[in-house]
Amino acid sequence: MLLQRTLTALLLAPLVILLILLAPAGVFAAIVAIAFLAAMWEWTRLSGLKTAAPRAGLIVITGIAFVLCWLVRDSIAWPVLIGMGVAWWIVVCQWLRHFAFGAAPTRENCLIKLGAGLLVIVPAWVAVVTIHGSSARGNWWTLLALFVVWAADIGAYFSGRQFGRRKLAPTISPGKTWAGVYGAFAAGAIVAVAGGMMLGVTGGKLVGLLVLSVFMVIASIVGDLFESLMKRHAAVKDSGNLFPGHGGMLDRLDSVFAALPVFAAGLLLLGL
Repeated sequence: MLLQRTLTALLLAPLVILLILLAPAGVFAAIVAIAFLAAMWEWTRLSGLKTAAPRAGLIVITGIAFVLCWLVRDSIAWPVLIGMGVAWWIVVCQWLRHFAFGAAPTRENCLIKLGAGLLVIVPAWVAVVTIHGSSARGNWWTLLALFVVWAADIGAYFSGRQFGRRKLAPTISPGKTWAGVYGAFAAGAIVAVAGGMMLGVTGGKLVGLLVLSVFMVIASIVGDLFESLMKRHAAVKDSGNLFPGHGGMLDRLDSVFAALPVFAAGLLLLGL
């Protein structure tokens, strides 16, 4: 499984990097929207929708939301949406504490989870498009955001395998350990500081970027746990089977969805 995951990552990572570095803003926004809509399609199944027609309707609604957001991209609406994204993940922390909430397969719970999906995906799209277009080096900041999340994921995996004893959230995701969390913090901080220095960040702002990486890693872990909770409610192992060894699009983006609004908000606060 590790070999399969590695090979898939080695194939996909260069494509993602080229998209971030070379694509114009409009093309980047459109391609990311398609990927996020694929994740939303998987989310509709986890939420309890079984038939294709209502699931397709939710995809259309999400696509319209992306278009409307793009049309108001130069207004105060985008910082507000990013702030909503950050606030949503604080709410999710409470949901994780009361993990049985929404578990019953009722219509009301399905609607709650579908609304949650919109709050997961739309602010994340606004955040990543904001970062990418924030400056002449916005593409490099976007790449750094992904590198921090990827490094945290790798650090968590190997430190958890080597030192993991105490479980982080055994009821939600039995494989995650506190040792993995510490490894994620360390790896994310190293990448954030190194990337910040390469982008010319110094002094207090570099310290601020280090602190921001901690909050990004926390958000990425919460995002991962939240998707794990949704899969547990739906009694499935993966959100899909799009990527061999990696599951579906949502399985690959759960941490990213949570970390992007935090990173975008942090850059705004730091003036980067």
